[in-house]
Amino acid sequence: MPVLATVLGLSLLGSCGGLLVASSLLLFNDNARRRLVPGLVSYAVGALLGVALLQLLPEALTLLKPAAVFGTLLAGILVFFILEKLVMIHHCHTDECQVHGATAPLVIISDAFHNFIDGAIICTAVLTSVPLGINTAIAVAAHEIPQEVGDVAILLAAGYSRRGALILNVVSGGSGIVGALVAFLAVQIVPSIRPFVLAFSSASLLYIAMSDLIPDLHRGQIDTNALRQVLLLGAGIGTIVVFRRLVG
Repeated sequence: MPVLATVLGLSLLGSCGGLLVASSLLLFNDNARRRLVPGLVSYAVGALLGVALLQLLPEALTLLKPAAVFGTLLAGILVFFILEKLVMIHHCHTDECQVHGATAPLVIISDAFHNFIDGAIICTAVLTSVPLGINTAIAVAAHEIPQEVGDVAILLAAGYSRRGALILNVVSGGSGIVGALVAFLAVQIVPSIRPFVLAFSSASLLYIAMSDLIPDLHRGQIDTNALRQVLLLGAGIGTIVVFRRLVG
């Protein structure tokens, strides 16, 4: 039960922690948000890459042969590519998104699915080690902040009140708990699946960072200051490295 409580607590932090910060950003004026959100995107890229490449993949490689790990990683990337093509699972990372009639329901469905995957990732990391779970939750929450800012902005533009937009995002964030419970049960029933889930989780984080966030940074849609991008990206990686050394 203590392990399950840790799993659920960190999954809640990863899924809803970003929303809490994003909702506080709504209290700032538009100019302040435009200055803060780009930095959060760059930081999130570093945190996601750091967890995937410095922690999740190395851990999987201690349990499986490299061919199995990288085969699962490749399969995961292909799965997320196909999902994006089929259901257009993508997010806006600013509060200036293009909105049309069908956007709001798609945002909620997409966000719920995304949070479900995040919950499963955090759960598997916790079952490997609590420090790894904490670092993974930090990376997930860092990505969720700019994502939730964009999602809330879309809902507001679609006519929802601030309270309604936040409630819908909290509800979709609850799917992270469901994902964590499903992953917990799966690992308990089939323990040998854990290293495969670690590799698959790495694919999810890498895909988000490299196909969703980094292209926006390159195109200048998020931030045009390259030096600031690099420094904040390094800060995201540094957070993961430092925290890993502090807590083991």
